[in-house]
Amino acid sequence: MAHRSEKILSNKNNLQVLHEDNHIIVVNKRAGDIVQGDKTGDKPLSEVVKSYLKDKYNKEGNVYLGVVHRLDRPTTGIVLFSKTSKALPRLNKLFAEKTAKKTYWALVKNEPPKTSGTLIHWLKKNPKNNKSTAYIKEVEGSKKAILHYKIIQTLDNFYLLEIDLETGRHHQIRVQLSSIGCPIKGDLKYGFNRSNKDASISLHARTLRFVHPVKKEDLKFTAPLPNEAVWNACNN
Repeated sequence: MAHRSEKILSNKNNLQVLHEDNHIIVVNKRAGDIVQGDKTGDKPLSEVVKSYLKDKYNKEGNVYLGVVHRLDRPTTGIVLFSKTSKALPRLNKLFAEKTAKKTYWALVKNEPPKTSGTLIHWLKKNPKNNKSTAYIKEVEGSKKAILHYKIIQTLDNFYLLEIDLETGRHHQIRVQLSSIGCPIKGDLKYGFNRSNKDASISLHARTLRFVHPVKKEDLKFTAPLPNEAVWNACNN
């Protein structure tokens, strides 16, 4: 029987906290963590963070935590939560207005057609199989998706891409890269030929830049890469 890596999920004791203040907490999500509860019934990262805060501050009652944005379950990287009801609508506004900037890193096996470029597609989500399809022109029910990519490192068997999103569509990076023949390492759903040992995909929310909702300071956070052989070969 083939050996598979044990999937390590976040819990209140091993939570990777990148920053915390009175109003926000920024964590580095592990592959397999689900940001918000869903039909699986698995404990979401939002509840893990609540448990962490409850323990840390010895709180008796319920802990407030606002989910600002999400990452797909098999991806890793930065997730921002709001610790106060004052901060949440302000953070929601930053994300809605695209003034919060997210940069992703992705490992792909095939070389993109250009060293850098902009991809524009219309994506249509199929809720039955939780999958999106990319079209080169608008179709009924589709939404326009734009991303910018560049190759930042060439490894022995993979290319490391840096990706900036202009839109935030369902599985956007995964389906758009797949549509140019560059499925992400481990992403069986979008055409990669084999899974990663821990069922992750090699897509990492690397940096997040935004203005603090209360202090109004410019903030930038960088999430360390997963401790995995191919990621370890990337320049940090």
